[in-house]
Amino acid sequence: MRFMSTPAPDRQRHSLAPLASATVAALTFAVLLVLVRLRWPPLESADHGAAVGVNGLIAGDAPFVTAVKAVTWLGSSGVLWTVAGALAIILAIRKRWRLAIYLLLTSAGALVLDPILKSLVGRLRPVVAHPIAHGNGNSFPSGHALGSIVCYGAVLLVFLPAARGRWRTAFITVTVSLVALIGMSRVLLGVHYLSDVVGAWAVGIAWLGVTAVAFELTRHAAGLPVTDPVTQGLEPEARADLRPAQPEPTAASASIGYRVRIAAGILVAWVLIVGVVVGAGELVTKDGNGNVLGDRTIPHWFAAHRTSGWDRWSLIVTTLGATQAILIVSLATCVVFLAVTRRWRPVVCLATVMLGELAAFLIAAAVVKRPRPDVTAKCSRFTDPVSSGRRSP
Repeated sequence: MRFMSTPAPDRQRHSLAPLASATVAALTFAVLLVLVRLRWPPLESADHGAAVGVNGLIAGDAPFVTAVKAVTWLGSSGVLWTVAGALAIILAIRKRWRLAIYLLLTSAGALVLDPILKSLVGRLRPVVAHPIAHGNGNSFPSGHALGSIVCYGAVLLVFLPAARGRWRTAFITVTVSLVALIGMSRVLLGVHYLSDVVGAWAVGIAWLGVTAVAFELTRHAAGLPVTDPVTQGLEPEARADLRPAQPEPTAASASIGYRVRIAAGILVAWVLIVGVVVGAGELVTKDGNGNVLGDRTIPHWFAAHRTSGWDRWSLIVTTLGATQAILIVSLATCVVFLAVTRRWRPVVCLATVMLGELAAFLIAAAVVKRPRPDVTAKCSRFTDPVSSGRRSP
């Protein structure tokens, strides 16, 4: 019986890995916190030198700045909450409630830690010669770096059991690279010091370690085996439910050549649709002074009969039909379809339709360049300064 019980210490030793990582990360953050709070000259000099040097290197490179801003956007709170919320919905639909709650609570922890730590330290943002971006609030630690390492790190721990072999290596590599790029983008944009990012990573790892240990303790209390979250994920037995979709059935009609022909047919149809829309737009705007379909008369009639009640209802309806609202609903629909059906085809179909519609809209609007109706707006909510060329009051 003693021989059979020997694996238990191994499991206990493995389960200490997250706690050990959290302890080391917490100590690192504590040291940085003290040095930043005391304004230790070597650290201050290195931080200011790096901020000024990086700003001088990229300030005049517009394409590089655009790429860096795109990377830093992936660490914004809106994107992080969208990722965490969508994946939590999938987990909840597949009845993995513990993992869904873990993902939401762990991600929410970063939102709580960031403002508290910033207010305690009170470090000002870097001042550079050529500002590229603007950051609100204090500087230490970086909110983007903290949020990204916590959110994407939690996603990695939750879905790691679903990846095997090369896919697991790719999953880990992409996650680590994304977190690193988001953190460095804050330094490149001149809105954080390097120590702000390193401190955020340290406290983020500490928080992930604490939550992973707490999760394993709940498993132990429930009589489930204790695992090593770093190498096996939080719930290895949930692998089947964590896989995004089941393999599609292989058929002769699903060959690569067949798929290429289908994609080519869709592309040709999309080009024809865009051509028809652009052609109709050119005819309408250039024939009959742009009033062929009453396009000038009707907006003026509606403007002359405005009421506050109808204005409110119009605002609600137009908000529901806005591009952002449609994209949000489409994303939610894709998440639900993927969670329920475990098939990629409905998701790919909806994503193709939405991307095709958005691309057609943007291209047609750019080619036709038709101005907005020239009616006087009673409320700036109905004025689009970008499209109409007029500034909102």
